[in-house]
Amino acid sequence: MGEINNRERHIELLRRCVEVSVRAKASGNHPFGALLADADGNVLLEQGNIEVTEGVCTGHAEASLAAEASRRYPKERLRTYTLYTTAEPCAMCAGDIYWSGIGRVVYGISERRLAGLTGEDKRNLTLDLPCRIVFGAGRRPIEVLGPFPEVEAETVAVHAGYWS
Repeated sequence: MGEINNRERHIELLRRCVEVSVRAKASGNHPFGALLADADGNVLLEQGNIEVTEGVCTGHAEASLAAEASRRYPKERLRTYTLYTTAEPCAMCAGDIYWSGIGRVVYGISERRLAGLTGEDKRNLTLDLPCRIVFGAGRRPIEVLGPFPEVEAETVAVHAGYWS
């Protein structure tokens, strides 16, 4: 998979997801960002959370990105692609990623770390169900890399003051 296996490239693309999450937050949405990269690490799609502005409860960045990716690319190609995201995909997003055919997920902070940030805020009552468990119940493998401590501080900073 060329340069996409390089840890520094993973961190660079996770930082780009943080930039997407900043834009999502600025537009009135929850502060999450994701992107899709091909096997060589070229960014093909970016997606922030659209849950609030679009009024779609399933408008998570990862689910929206997986849906768009499945419209644009054949599953054979998606199996070689990587979805990068600021936070570990929730169970819903993990299911969408699985069904889209995307072959790898790289995330910045864990679902548990996110739950610590969102607390009891009703806008994000985080499930305690790691994506590795969701993917592990499937019939095709999805490689998962994360969390990445190198991007934790900047990822968490976007959430500062957002959740009650």
